[in-house]
Formats: sequence, structure tokens, C-alpha cells
Amino acid sequence: MSHSREAAGSEPEDEPALPINELFYSLQGEGRLAGVPSTFVRTSGCNLRCWFCDSYHTSWEPAGDWMGIEEVLTKIDGRGADHVVITGGEPLIHDASEVLLTRLAERGYHTTVETNGTVVPDAPVDLASVSPKLASSTPIPEKDPKGEGEWAERHEARRIDLDALATICERYDHQLKFVVTGPDDMSEITDLLTRLRERVTVRDEDVLLMPEGATRERLDETRNTVADLAMEYGFRYTPRLHVDLWNDAPGT
Repeated sequence: MSHSREAAGSEPEDEPALPINELFYSLQGEGRLAGVPSTFVRTSGCNLRCWFCDSYHTSWEPAGDWMGIEEVLTKIDGRGADHVVITGGEPLIHDASEVLLTRLAERGYHTTVETNGTVVPDAPVDLASVSPKLASSTPIPEKDPKGEGEWAERHEARRIDLDALATICERYDHQLKFVVTGPDDMSEITDLLTRLRERVTVRDEDVLLMPEGATRERLDETRNTVADLAMEYGFRYTPRLHVDLWNDAPGT
């Protein structure tokens, strides 16, 4: 696997470390564990570039400080939550994420990994929260937040890895969380599920439709449409509680 190193400063040489964009205590805002108090470890760096990314400073302009695993664990222990969410960016592009997950399992934490499904972890994971990226996520020039369009081809080529996705679903308790921009996304979702189900069991109740939007204003435009689609197709609807509660504030 190729593991990128995108963060401010240099990586410590004496111990495994991660580029940390944020480490905070909040409520899980999405998926089957929505509302559960959790400590979030947000790493910097991503192998994709969704135009609507709600963590811009982990992908389009990766920013963060290197932090040794022991320091990360100390900060997690100090938060007092039983649930830990490893997120990004794409946390699994960093080898040290697997070290952190192993150490968290040894401490008895429940771990969720939020991933785009293109990298298979080799570590204990209680819930793989997989968000496969649809064609509507590709940063075509008119949607590229940097106005350059240079990521469109790379993103489109990398965004779905069916082998990796099937392996994750086979090995781990999982939820497939699709960011939906509108009805046009549904044919791609159902087609992907058909291909995936030829390899592994995926239950309808583990397929979650989530409205696109990182602000309350944007969610007001998308949530009802996505809720209707969830009822029409028999999938689950997932809110974005953190956006409803705190809008787009960092550390939430």
C-alpha cells in the first residue's frame, strides 16, 4: 500500500506518529452511532479530492502537526469517552493508524474508522464506516474548489476500489454511507451494491444515505430529498447531527 505523508513539519523518527488535524470530544454526527459521545482523531492527508469535502484542511490543503501515538493515546484517555472515531482525510493511508487502532483495542475502546473504502486496514476495527465516493464527488473544473481541475482524473480513477471495498465488508462490521447530492446518484449506488453483493453480503439496513452539505443552509436544500430516497429504496437515512447542532464549526 502507498501511504502518503502530508502534514506540516517532519515526522518524528523515534516512534510511530500521525499528522493530526484535530483531536476533539463531541457527538458522533452520522451513521448508526449518531448521538454517541466520542473522541475524534482527525488525520491529515487523503488519496481523493471530493469537491464537497467537509474537511478541506485534511485534503485540498492538508494541515496538521505530527503527534506520536503515545501522545495521541494520552489525549484520548483524557477525554473519557468509550468510543473513538478515527477519521480524516483518509486515515488508512497512514501506517500509524493501524498502530493506533491496535493500541486502542488493547485498551478496550470501541473504534470506528471513517474511510473511503480504497485502503484495507490490517488492525482491529469495531465499525468500518465506509463512504464510497460517487461520480458526483469528482472535482470537475467547474466544481474544483481551487479552480484548477488537476485532481479530476486522479480522483475518478481512484474513487472506487471494488476489491478493497469487498474485503473491508467481509472482514469488519460495516456501514456503507453514501453522500447523496440528488436522485441522479441512486442508479450508481444500486449498481455498485449489485456488484459488491456478488462478492459479499451487504444488508439494506447497513446502507445509509446521507445528504450532501457541510452547513445548515446546504442541508436545508438536500435533506428532504435524500430522506425520500431512503424510503423509496428501503435504505437508511442518516442525519448530520454535528452540522444541525454546530453548523460548520471546527472541532465538532
